[in-house]
Amino acid sequence: MRRLEVKDRKVMSIAIQNEISRSEEARYDHRLHGVLMVANGYDCYEAAKCFGENPVTIQRWVKRFNEHGFDGLQEGEHPGRPSRIGKQSWAKLETDLRKHPSIFGYSQNLWDGKLLSRHLVDRYGIDIKVRQCQKIFRKMGFRRRKPRPLIAKADPKAQAALKKTAPIVPERSSGYLEPR
Repeated sequence: MRRLEVKDRKVMSIAIQNEISRSEEARYDHRLHGVLMVANGYDCYEAAKCFGENPVTIQRWVKRFNEHGFDGLQEGEHPGRPSRIGKQSWAKLETDLRKHPSIFGYSQNLWDGKLLSRHLVDRYGIDIKVRQCQKIFRKMGFRRRKPRPLIAKADPKAQAALKKTAPIVPERSSGYLEPR
């Protein structure tokens, strides 16, 4: 029997690993296969090489399988880092953000990430960076509003003429144009 080969072996190996990592069920099956190889006499280093994993990872899978059975190979919870803003502070902060920044003594007209970061330090004693503050806006359901700049000495008639939807001007009955 002729030996089969996969074209672009290295690229396809990476693509298959990515496909496995996309699905919780596929990751479970992947762990099952790793434990199965160890159960069939392969050591953790051989199984790790075959599956593109670290040998310590295979050892953890086998240990969890021995301790908890099939449930030990199921996907665990990934709660992440706990929020630094408590539920009560979150509700107060949401109320603060619905108010104008000048109420709190800020000179800005709109809330942004920098101002929220400063507000959290001043009012709640919590130091959160600007990027995380922008995420807080999204979690609270706020959308970004950027004020349009005003040109100091702009002619309102000239501005209206440049708009896509110019106002409808009634026609003159005389047919003559009036000077400006």
